[in-house]
Amino acid sequence: MTQPLPIAAFRDKIVSEIRRAGSLILTAPTGSGKSTQTPQYLLGGFPGKLLVLEPRRLSARSLAGRVAVETKTSLGTTIGYQVRFDSRCGADTKIIFQTYGVFIAQMLKDPELKGVGAVLLDEFHERSLECDLALAWLKALRTGKRPDLKIAVMSATLEVAALTRYLPEAALVEVPGRMFPVAIRHHPLDA
Repeated sequence: MTQPLPIAAFRDKIVSEIRRAGSLILTAPTGSGKSTQTPQYLLGGFPGKLLVLEPRRLSARSLAGRVAVETKTSLGTTIGYQVRFDSRCGADTKIIFQTYGVFIAQMLKDPELKGVGAVLLDEFHERSLECDLALAWLKALRTGKRPDLKIAVMSATLEVAALTRYLPEAALVEVPGRMFPVAIRHHPLDA
């Protein structure tokens, strides 16, 4: 029997806080489920598509595949991905995992992100120019033409103080990790 992921206990708080504040800072340890579960928690909670930004193509593809399996849907239907030179999305795709680079290209074509209800910036600690540009653009969009747009910044290791200064209206949800006992045993070497 598998135990629920640590983030499961915070589901209601994540959903209510992003609805209330419009923006969210989510810290959760590696393996807690933030990248796979948070998009599922928010699915259908607001109009429009949900974009999940990833720093690498491999993570975008594999997370989309995992979430499709968990939601018992075919990849490219409800759950899909967009990376450079590859896409598994359709007109009805609700959650799209994409790289930051693909997102920047999308923003340049459609600066108001029509049809997008929320953007989750995953693995934000892996700071890059594309990552910082995406957050700055989303912040400007929320304070201007799209106050309805929801955003979440997610990572295992975030500079929470700096982010809360940059996004003072954002709700903060911190998911603690689980501790497991570790036993150290030394076995003699056979001579």
